[in-house]
Amino acid sequence: MALWRMHVELEDRPGRLGELAAAIGRAGCNILSLHVVGEPAGDGSVTDELLVKIPEQVEPASVVAAVEQAGIPCTLLVRADAAELADGATTALALARMVAADPGSAPQAVATLLRARIVDPGAPAAGGHVHTLRVGRSTVHLGRAWAFTATELSRAAALLELAAQLSLTGSPSRLVAQLDPVLLLRDGSEVRLRTAVPTDAPLVAALNARCTPESRNGRFLSAAPRLDEEELSRLVGPDARRRTLLAVTPDGGSAVGMVDVGWRRGEPATFAVLVEDAWQERGLGTALVRRAAEIATEQGCDEILATTHGRNMKLTRLLRRAGMRPTAELAPEGLLEVRARLLAPVRTAAPASR
Repeated sequence: MALWRMHVELEDRPGRLGELAAAIGRAGCNILSLHVVGEPAGDGSVTDELLVKIPEQVEPASVVAAVEQAGIPCTLLVRADAAELADGATTALALARMVAADPGSAPQAVATLLRARIVDPGAPAAGGHVHTLRVGRSTVHLGRAWAFTATELSRAAALLELAAQLSLTGSPSRLVAQLDPVLLLRDGSEVRLRTAVPTDAPLVAALNARCTPESRNGRFLSAAPRLDEEELSRLVGPDARRRTLLAVTPDGGSAVGMVDVGWRRGEPATFAVLVEDAWQERGLGTALVRRAAEIATEQGCDEILATTHGRNMKLTRLLRRAGMRPTAELAPEGLLEVRARLLAPVRTAAPASR
């Protein structure tokens, strides 16, 4: 069975909700959740959002036909994700905590709350609906297949206002250190961010070994599962012009991601990021890239640079999700150099993703 999101315009009269449920039941489908997403119209009707489980043998169009045959207009039918069955209040509280720990994650938190994506306002429109939210110095461009409601936008604005108020107390890196060393990811899992020390060599070696050849190649330009001693020492050893930040599990027993940053006066800061495959798509990679930008800015750099193989476009996506505007160009031997300018807003209002 597949999960679908359906919007219907339901008039305000007794028994109408029962008629909707009966129509969907006759089509052989099951309603898993229902809530109001639109403000009441002049006649009292509202927009209801349903998550409907539709069997593979049932055509989604036939469900729409059954609902409209009952006199109920259907304004949207799109595929949905099972993750959206999570309790909305719990999700909102988790996102608020994420913003409290890291104000820079507010744009991505807003996108998660509204089940939208962060879009580039300069890109050609690809259909759907786009809305721009502005709170303080934060501007977020959101897009999705269906229209945003005033209620949803007011909830999103509250998250951005929380981030703006927290950012006034200091830089995100200092704020995280003051509040909680734990970073809450989009799926509710947690990691601790800390600087690597020489005794972390086994954690880094194990992280590299657990990654897929593709991930290792994107980070080290080599798919080898073992790092040599020189590379390990470079990553975790003391160096006045380099810092490696580890993302470790709350118990400290395993490293699941890392970013290392190097700098020289008058040159772009270099960085490289690695996230264990099982921990990707949770916002950790974007959070690490944001930390790399903060470290580089603190060292007086105005640009960051990463080198990867020519087929790896993940870095440009990470930088965009972190609120920067990267450029990429091919270097000798088929390598790709990805650069991004460092501006002050990056440190206070940048989205998370991966």
